[in-house]
Amino acid sequence: MKKSFQLLLRAALMASTLFAITACAQDTHTSSQFQGPKANKGHVTHSTRDGKSVLTLSDDFVVPDTPDPHWQVVDSDGNVYLLDKLKKKAFIGDKYQKEIVLPVYVKNVSKVVIWCAWAEANLGEASFSSPVQ
Repeated sequence: MKKSFQLLLRAALMASTLFAITACAQDTHTSSQFQGPKANKGHVTHSTRDGKSVLTLSDDFVVPDTPDPHWQVVDSDGNVYLLDKLKKKAFIGDKYQKEIVLPVYVKNVSKVVIWCAWAEANLGEASFSSPVQ
């Protein structure tokens, strides 16, 4: 009886773990590849972590060599949100802000733009097949 209870408990634990992994995988969305004059490698992944929307640049993304590249997102209504810098003084060398938590006022994201705030220019953009929340 004790062994059958342990077996049942293990099966339930495995099933709940599988369910949790599947639920997490369903909250991940990948954009198209960046297209633009300076940002044209890599893509963005949207995920939900602790109830917050997170955007993450892929490992093959290359930060444009421009004075002031920023994260910028566009929602499904065409509203544009200029967010944080990719390069900050705290990052030394070629390090950059690879991930950003979206503010709560951004209701969804249709595309991510790498924006040069100094030149006010679109350096490259990547779109999601449908808006992500």
